[in-house]
Amino acid sequence: PSLLQPFIGYLADRKNLRYLVILAPAISATTMSLLGIAPGYAVLALLLMITGLSSASLHAVGPVIAGRLSGNHLGRGMGFWMVGGELGRTLGPLVIVTAIEVLGLDRTPWLMAGGWLTSLLLYIRLKDVDGQPSAPAQALPWRQAVRVMGPLLVPLVGIIGVRAFMSAALTTYLPVFLTSEGAELWLAGIALSVLEAAGVAGALLGGSLSDRLGRRTILLISMMVTPLLMFAFLAALVWLGPSGLALFPLLLLLGFSALSVTPVIMALVQESFPENRALANGLYMALSFVLRSIVVVVLGAMSDQWGMRLAFGASAIIPLLGLPLLWRLPLPKR
Repeated sequence: PSLLQPFIGYLADRKNLRYLVILAPAISATTMSLLGIAPGYAVLALLLMITGLSSASLHAVGPVIAGRLSGNHLGRGMGFWMVGGELGRTLGPLVIVTAIEVLGLDRTPWLMAGGWLTSLLLYIRLKDVDGQPSAPAQALPWRQAVRVMGPLLVPLVGIIGVRAFMSAALTTYLPVFLTSEGAELWLAGIALSVLEAAGVAGALLGGSLSDRLGRRTILLISMMVTPLLMFAFLAALVWLGPSGLALFPLLLLLGFSALSVTPVIMALVQESFPENRALANGLYMALSFVLRSIVVVVLGAMSDQWGMRLAFGASAIIPLLGLPLLWRLPLPKR
């Protein structure tokens, strides 16, 4: 489904697709809440496929609508968009685990009520908002648009790819790494929540600062500071152990720095191609999701081969390879 995001974005540059944003929470909540009572693998796969299509539609169209409503503060607008995403990643696991403990797996369909209420709220807030592009007649044909986007997307793919190692290490493998180092499971879960919570503040502040200081400046600061913080975290883990109190301030700084970049990149992509904002955003999101999926597998294989400590160290070094690519990014006139 992630690969459909450019196609959905291409349509959104020409038609009003705000209904996809309005319906996405209801559809995703319905299909995900039914996973616990799926009668077999085929139904389970179908539900996940529908969820993926709904998520792809939301990520292709939603940021573009948010960007149009942000005016001259595109970075701040993308920061608010990421705040919602990070809050969901922080609170979602707590909600579903609590529901399973209290209600049982067979009663998780009650959770779909939250998605339907969210869609109702979005309808009320967006029913008078024009999701139609401001100048749909100026949108380029997709072949021409992709060629125009090449000078930005080529170095951006490299930056996204090397950063994905750090992101996968912190958000996917952090609890596994900490438990392998001797931490209790509850402590590893809290560590991930602390990291994601810091990412909420980092996303909002990073996007807002990029409106003033420039997108490349914020990208440069994050790509230089985050590896240093990762090495400091690994050193503290070795010296103090997995229960050391110094780990949590470092996790706060890591989450703040590592997760502050996404709204900056989204703002850069959208403002670079105002005639094809949705297509550009869809291409970026599809590339990001696919590269991250590949990197998660690669990093897992590295962890099995070398050990998680060395794999985490490598994930701190690899993002530095993307620094030269920053100067190949064509900067738009904002």
